[in-house]
Amino acid sequence: MKPIWIVDDDQSIRFVLEKALLREDLPTRSFTNPRDVLSALQAADDDGGPQVLVSDIRMPGGSGLDLLEKVKAKYPGLPVIIMTAYSDLDSAVSAFQGGAFEYLPKPFDLPKAVELIRRAVEESQREEVAEQQQAETPEMLGQAPAMQDVFRAIGRLSQSNVTVMITGESGSGKELVARALHKHSQRANGPFVAINTAAIPKDLLESELFGHERGAFTGAQTMRRGRFEQADGGTLFLDEIGDMPFDLQTRLLRVLSDGHFYRVGGHSAVKTNVRVIAATHQNLEQRVKEGGFREDLYHRLNVIRLRLPALRERKEDVPMLTRHFLQQSAKQLGVEPKRISDAALVWLGNFGFPGNVRQLENICHWLTVMAPAQVIEPKDLPPEVSVSADGVGAGEGAKPAPLVAAPLVPSAAPAELVEPADPVTAAVSVVALDDGAVGEPGWAATQVPKPVIGWPGEGWEHGLELDAIALLASGRTDVWDELTRRFESRLITAALGATRGRRIEAAQKLGIGRNTITRKIHELGLE
Repeated sequence: MKPIWIVDDDQSIRFVLEKALLREDLPTRSFTNPRDVLSALQAADDDGGPQVLVSDIRMPGGSGLDLLEKVKAKYPGLPVIIMTAYSDLDSAVSAFQGGAFEYLPKPFDLPKAVELIRRAVEESQREEVAEQQQAETPEMLGQAPAMQDVFRAIGRLSQSNVTVMITGESGSGKELVARALHKHSQRANGPFVAINTAAIPKDLLESELFGHERGAFTGAQTMRRGRFEQADGGTLFLDEIGDMPFDLQTRLLRVLSDGHFYRVGGHSAVKTNVRVIAATHQNLEQRVKEGGFREDLYHRLNVIRLRLPALRERKEDVPMLTRHFLQQSAKQLGVEPKRISDAALVWLGNFGFPGNVRQLENICHWLTVMAPAQVIEPKDLPPEVSVSADGVGAGEGAKPAPLVAAPLVPSAAPAELVEPADPVTAAVSVVALDDGAVGEPGWAATQVPKPVIGWPGEGWEHGLELDAIALLASGRTDVWDELTRRFESRLITAALGATRGRRIEAAQKLGIGRNTITRKIHELGLE
């Protein structure tokens, strides 16, 4: 493997990084200024360059940002980590705009820095994957049975001008379906006009829908055609129809009945030929019962009802939609599309998506901007996704399953010293440790949902002493290793439970390094 190039005028920084990377079996090569790096790059062939470049910003003889620009010109795919003791907004922005892999402010946590460098190495070692060329993207994506039903319904409605009511949760793609209904109808050559009735103030909505004559109200300097006139010969999409004011519902009903209406302030009837498609995320039947929506208008609109499934009902479509939105976001931002690992797709598939497809699109845009590597891993997911329905984080080493540790209670502890379980915490799953960590004298793993609030006497130390005495009396010669193993197992498990499985956070709370907790988890069989 090619070496990690370290560029820093501070000898101590170079020494610390070299030793840390050497322990990880990562070769290094150090430089004190950018000039030496550029000279080495000119002399090196394609195989003689660095695997990863780690550079300071402010150094005698050149700037790390200038070095970044020149290195990226020769090695566009080389991961470059910029570090500086003068961390400010301009430096961070300049680093990322220049194509830096990551920005590392000093002083940094050494295990985190090593982990970052290792991740950059993994990124540089990935085979170059040819950019997935998408043919003409279909207007709607979906392989789930529920979406196939929607496609069939659109096909059946293609030869009809009947009014359609689209229902579904917010963000499920109701306007997209409305556009598809228009595109595949006999009115495809006519205009498609969309209006969100909930986004326009009540006083302006009437004029927006039906237009107004000059002088109809203050500010009406000219005659204006409303959306019904604009959509003549085509389709008018009324989104969030359930929020339309009650008095306007009467006017809408009349237009749907005979196709005539009057502009605000007008005296001449205007006739239009418009197909109306309405959409709502509300329960209109309930709104009718409550008196918030006209029953006759409801029946007029509800000729054909088309229900869109929520994204959680079509999880098989999540991978396809994710890759599509990643491609789309990269195209919008003018960057290389990022790839997503199977593990990250599993986490996305387990997420409930209360915002449906719109939320997934926003997440993909966020990942395109914020994920440091070209391959998105579970730990790169945004906070709302990195916690599953079970409340478990998607951090390093986490799995999509609950990991909650039971508190430790000495077998001699009286029951009244433990807080009673409430209905919420009592439902938390409890995972027992491996066989070596339970069932030993003086200790018991119990399904107590809350920690012990008090201990008599010497507490758990006394229990530990009793365990030691019992093991020594039995002739054991590995008492130290055995008790240390059990102690560390319980301590790490409790920390993982408190941090919902996030190893880095658990290590921080315990005051140990990330590599240490990873090694301990492996040694203790806690994976």
